[in-house]
Amino acid sequence: MPELNYELSDHIATVTLNRPEAMNALTRSLYGELEQAFRDAHRDPEVRCVILTGAGRAFCSGDDVKQIMLGEQRDETVQRLRDVRPRTTPAAAAVLECDKPVIAAVNGPAVGWGMDLTLFCDIRIASDRARFGELFIKRGLVADIGGLWRLPRVVGPSKAAELLFTGDVIEALEAERIGLVSRVVPHDDLMPAAREIAAKIAANPPIAMRYMKEGLRQSTNASMAEMGAFVGSSLAYLFTTEDHREGALSFVERRAPVFKGR
Repeated sequence: MPELNYELSDHIATVTLNRPEAMNALTRSLYGELEQAFRDAHRDPEVRCVILTGAGRAFCSGDDVKQIMLGEQRDETVQRLRDVRPRTTPAAAAVLECDKPVIAAVNGPAVGWGMDLTLFCDIRIASDRARFGELFIKRGLVADIGGLWRLPRVVGPSKAAELLFTGDVIEALEAERIGLVSRVVPHDDLMPAAREIAAKIAANPPIAMRYMKEGLRQSTNASMAEMGAFVGSSLAYLFTTEDHREGALSFVERRAPVFKGR
């Protein structure tokens, strides 16, 4: 059985972590497959949105402790981190750098790097069976950039500090209350809800969507003047696209637009 499944349908790529017997705990090979899946989605013009989820009862329980923390793979991790200029975790970079919107459909526990993985996504929706926890402090470690860079921007510095410092696990409704997820749905409705959002995104013009996502990414650290320049240069290009013309014509002609990514 592959450790990751990748399916493409109606411009929506569905990436499924597939180690259900281990709660989708991450091995070195699964990290590699996850990175490759998002690099492929980034490059494929047929992909307009990505859904990330887990097989079985968990989204992702973080690193496989026996393999990565206590086994032979530990030495590979330590060696990479001891580089003069350690890089961002490659799988994390691949998700963050994907220029297609990414939806995390959190079907169960998302803890440790599993919670960080949800934070690399643009939108998070949760099953009522989901739970979230930044467990790194319980293992004598620090979080990846999901916890230390993204989490404070999502839930605020104080709540992020509480979650990181205590290692507490929170339920889905608490995650919704603090803004970690945008909605909680009954477990059986999770994938239909994720696909509904993905379909709405995939129906929109893909070039403009890439610029919209890049604008959100840059807004994290940019000044107002820098964002103004980004908006101006983006619009200067987008006004020349066929999709913009289609959007305007469909409005005037009172019909649904058909965007082609040109």
